[in-house]
Amino acid sequence: MHTVAVLALDHVVAFDIATPVEAFGRARLADGRLPYRVRVCGTGGEVTASNAFTIRAPYGLDALADADTIVVPGCAEDAPPPDPAVLEALRSAAAAGTRIASICAGAFVLAATGLLDGLGATTHWIAAARLAEEFPLVDVRPDVLYVDNGQLLTSAGAAAGLDLCLHMIRRDFGSAVAADAARLSVMPLEREGGQAQFIVHAQPPVPRGSLLEPALSWIEDNLGRDLTLAAMASRTGMSERTFSRRFREQTGTTPLQWLLRARVRRAQFLLETTEYGVERIAAQAGFGSPTAFRERFKRVAGITPQAYRSSFRGTPAEVL
Repeated sequence: MHTVAVLALDHVVAFDIATPVEAFGRARLADGRLPYRVRVCGTGGEVTASNAFTIRAPYGLDALADADTIVVPGCAEDAPPPDPAVLEALRSAAAAGTRIASICAGAFVLAATGLLDGLGATTHWIAAARLAEEFPLVDVRPDVLYVDNGQLLTSAGAAAGLDLCLHMIRRDFGSAVAADAARLSVMPLEREGGQAQFIVHAQPPVPRGSLLEPALSWIEDNLGRDLTLAAMASRTGMSERTFSRRFREQTGTTPLQWLLRARVRRAQFLLETTEYGVERIAAQAGFGSPTAFRERFKRVAGITPQAYRSSFRGTPAEVL
């Protein structure tokens, strides 16, 4: 039987700790046997969860040494720094070959051990910039659901934590067992780690009163047109070279990259709120052809327009 140790630190996010307990605890083999033994571990008997209630951790940190997998759930932003004993226990487990995964902000604890240095990792997109700032040696990837480095795995927000747990179950016991666990969680199995976190990316801010302000407003109003760098620069009276330099200085990106994200944002809005087909959306958002629309949308959003619409299209709730 595979032992999963779920680490319960103070101020742990309740959903994050419940996710691995339920996902691994509900898994069943074809003959009905339980493939996982789940243990909640911590430094003390009880920890605060989401500032609403307490969780009892029956096992201490010594149980991490016997685990096959350790899951580090996220903690609230105001949580105290992880106990050095926790970090050392995680390092020792990693040295022994134990698989370690984090959910959401649990990546901060894992990064604090130094184990993620030089590796790709993710966390909730809201916290991704902070993770990159605090741990510059970690290759933070804010636009994916989870990152699997083999022994070390990280996931984005709470729902992505379930994706990651199902991914590990599939690695351990195959797709049939993982699919059954997914059905019990009313969760699709097919979401892959490379799928983007569903973020409508805000454009980099432009200083108020900047010469770029009217140009960007004009671009937003004319996304359906064939906008060239020359056409954008002409709105400011600058040369293309000067416009590109000023644009990068004030936004941190190029005019064409900014334009692509603006078009994807427009397409996201149309996919969520209209019945329009891809041809019409491609034209209104300025992608030119449906083929170009699909390719560029997937490049930025990480999924196809059809998959995005299926995930975000507002539909009436069913009452059963």
